[in-house]
Amino acid sequence: MELLRNLFKECYGQEPLSMVPITGAGSNRAYYRIVGKEGESVIGVVGTSSDENNSFIYLADHFRKRKLPVPRVIAVSKDRMRYLQQDLGELSLFDALKGGRDAGGRYNLREQKLLVETIRQLPNIQIRGARGLEWNNCYPQPEFNEDNVLFDLNYFKYCFLKPTGLDFHELKLEANFHLMAKDLVDEPTDSFMYRDFQARNVMIDAEGHPSFIDFQGGRKGPYYYDLASFLWQASARYPDKLRWKLIYEYYYALKNYTEVPSKRHFVSRLSLFVLFRTLQVLGAYGFRGYFERKKHFLDSIPPAIDNLRRMIHEGGFHYPYLMEVLDKLTQLPQFQVNETVLQRTDGFRIAESNVYKSHRNDGPATFSKYDGKGPLVVRVFSFSYRKGIPTDDAGNGGGYVFDCRSTHNPGRYEPYKQLTGLDEPVIRFLEDDGEILTFLESVYKLADAHVARYLQRGFTDLMFSFGCTGGQHRSVYSAQHLAIHLNRKFGIEVRICHREQQIQQTLPAL
Repeated sequence: MELLRNLFKECYGQEPLSMVPITGAGSNRAYYRIVGKEGESVIGVVGTSSDENNSFIYLADHFRKRKLPVPRVIAVSKDRMRYLQQDLGELSLFDALKGGRDAGGRYNLREQKLLVETIRQLPNIQIRGARGLEWNNCYPQPEFNEDNVLFDLNYFKYCFLKPTGLDFHELKLEANFHLMAKDLVDEPTDSFMYRDFQARNVMIDAEGHPSFIDFQGGRKGPYYYDLASFLWQASARYPDKLRWKLIYEYYYALKNYTEVPSKRHFVSRLSLFVLFRTLQVLGAYGFRGYFERKKHFLDSIPPAIDNLRRMIHEGGFHYPYLMEVLDKLTQLPQFQVNETVLQRTDGFRIAESNVYKSHRNDGPATFSKYDGKGPLVVRVFSFSYRKGIPTDDAGNGGGYVFDCRSTHNPGRYEPYKQLTGLDEPVIRFLEDDGEILTFLESVYKLADAHVARYLQRGFTDLMFSFGCTGGQHRSVYSAQHLAIHLNRKFGIEVRICHREQQIQQTLPAL
């Protein structure tokens, strides 16, 4: 982080005013929003591989020369391990579509317009972006091939299929894997395969136009792959009518850049890539979820299995043993939804027997005077127990108070005594130790449920407080991370007060 700070200073001739980490879902790369004293804002990136960084830097420069909407690389460190890129804002397509996802896939006209604009731009970067591109600059390899396919299919086998305990014949399955790999690369195309084309990697400007980020893993490959990745993303829950609308929007946009096959052939090829992409992401969900225990990926497994069920039902694939195994997989008990359980649009599951059924003798329900006022503002405090729990000036009597003192205290060690939970060494200490992460998992569950209900009812205020011995390390870290979590997940305004550090910050509503 200090080296990234120095890079900013070299570029702008001043110390940054703030460096705020940007949370990523699956990448090991670290991102920071860096703001200077004159108001300039850039994104600082710390990579784990100079080759991967070089790929992004080359592709960004190439795409900008082709007049494509990607960020400009502003400065690069001498060792190529970190760089500064243009800040395209804080609103990703994923965040902009939150309302439609929360409504179970009922996307309003504004959200559908964003999707159409994005999908029309995809052939632009795939076909025009490929012109003149020197493929050897791609990382980790220049072209999608059979080895890529077999690697990903075996990733699915070892990281998802085997951990389920399902019995299968490995040699028969491997034979079908090889058939699929040959089919997937059967039609070579001179197009750029983004590889990680998803809503989180699309930024939306004030006019609703998309720009593209995180394309460093791209390579030469079939354009079907990106369309399948985007439209069959499990958590998006695009309804069939919208998905087909977007497929045809893409198909006709693609005609502007290259010769396209018949609609029938196009849809057939796309279906094959959808099946492959589904198995690929289940492998990733298995590794990140079952082995690394990351909740986001575990939560993504049920909708991905639903996608798989639908594909099996529709048929049309010529891999009999693979389809037999996948059919058995979707019927495993752990992937069955109990009919007495309801899946709410906010992601929480509730037993049907616990849902209160109204009766005519109950009379009308009464409501709080705060219902329907909105918008919700969340206040998050860190404090020292020695100086008492923060008071609630809103007049609601206060909210949650969490005691962080059960977790490992970096303040006991000399290197951290003058630092706070906002400083990188303390953050690294707490996250390497891991106790604070387990602690916050439970906090997030409580907070998410509470915020969701308050938004539903139109309440205006909610308060969370985190206390530790000195109000300096653990409580500051916890308060800051809950605030960022709620701001990004719900798009609401969150006001942070690190009382003992005399630091206040407002995360504006998205």
